[in-house]
Amino acid sequence: MNVIDKIKSAKGPLFTFELLPPLRGHSIERIYNAIDRLIEFDPAYINFTSHRNETTYYERSDGHIEKKIVRIRPGTVALAAAVKYKYNITVVPHILCGGFSREETENALIEMNFLGINDVLALRGDTQKGARRFIPDKDGHSHANELVEQITNMNNGKYLEDTLEVTTPSNFCIGVAGYPEKHFEAPNRRIDIENLKKKVDAGAHYIVTQMFFDNSKFFQFRDDCVKAGITIPIIAGVKPISALNDINLLPQAFHIDLPNDLYVAAQKCTTDKEVREVGIEWTTMQSKELIKEGVTGIHYYTYGGSDNIARIVKASF
Repeated sequence: MNVIDKIKSAKGPLFTFELLPPLRGHSIERIYNAIDRLIEFDPAYINFTSHRNETTYYERSDGHIEKKIVRIRPGTVALAAAVKYKYNITVVPHILCGGFSREETENALIEMNFLGINDVLALRGDTQKGARRFIPDKDGHSHANELVEQITNMNNGKYLEDTLEVTTPSNFCIGVAGYPEKHFEAPNRRIDIENLKKKVDAGAHYIVTQMFFDNSKFFQFRDDCVKAGITIPIIAGVKPISALNDINLLPQAFHIDLPNDLYVAAQKCTTDKEVREVGIEWTTMQSKELIKEGVTGIHYYTYGGSDNIARIVKASF
């Protein structure tokens, strides 16, 4: 069953979570350990992030500076396939515009199709480090709605090579991202919702939101979507703070606000362990309210940790 089928058949809110592929050279066992702590709560699916190539510079022994292009976390599709067949669970790899041409995207989708992976989360992706704006690769997509359109075309049997005959349509369920506090590049909330509508019109089946810490912003976002004619399901994305630096780094990295009560409580902490408890308490409170208000599902951004998520889910669902 793909994600949209699971949503339609669910008798209550879905529990889902996201994991990062291991760093280059690291083992898959850490991923398995994280999943093992959460599998008892019957997750509807697991997301796996994808990462574009990064440009790094290092000094050679002769003093010259050399540029090197690397992908720090490769293996998204292989990791998703390994987890799918080890745990017999629905997996959702991320597919990005950034760093990939349309042909590379089609090739990755064909591989997923052959592996029996029929769910994707279609994202534009971040800008390259040091760049002031998003620049697509040659023959790559500039916006996520274009990526959704390509996947939808494959679902209709239309591939990039238009001379192909008697093609087999794919069957991808497509998720896209929504931003309760507005994407930071959008000039205002209205334009941001219009951009989301373009992704929906291109063929998206459901929405997963960026993390938020104030439920009222999610509820307003949900209402704004309805007003704009967006009626596909919306899954709420949340993340518990877990380190002292989170109260400063998360707002900077993700362009989100922290409620003052959460900020004050975290500021009083002197150790990561204390902050972790604050994060568990806050996200549990968020989760209970979201469930009470009839949310389609709650998606937890784990960043590799799962003990805190297990406690939150056990207390909330």
